[in-house]
Amino acid sequence: MTEELVIEVLKDVFFTTFLILLPILGVALIVGIFVSIFQAATSIQEMTLTFVPKLAATVIAIIFLLPWIIDKMVAITTKMFTMFQNVLR
Repeated sequence: MTEELVIEVLKDVFFTTFLILLPILGVALIVGIFVSIFQAATSIQEMTLTFVPKLAATVIAIIFLLPWIIDKMVAITTKMFTMFQNVLR
């Protein structure tokens, strides 16, 4: 296994991980901003008000994105197995 191959594998894995996590973290960020604006407007400083909506939105986002996430994971796994099979020959 050469250095270039290792770098390519790590690049693909990190990029796929970033691509999968980006929409989930984006949803949590947007919900967090809206909750912060709501808290600033109403002067409510309850800690569970920041945690529960972000958790619920993140879980809903994961549920809706699960088919896409599985597709991306299967694609990267197939690519890695194919690449390793070609290296072992």
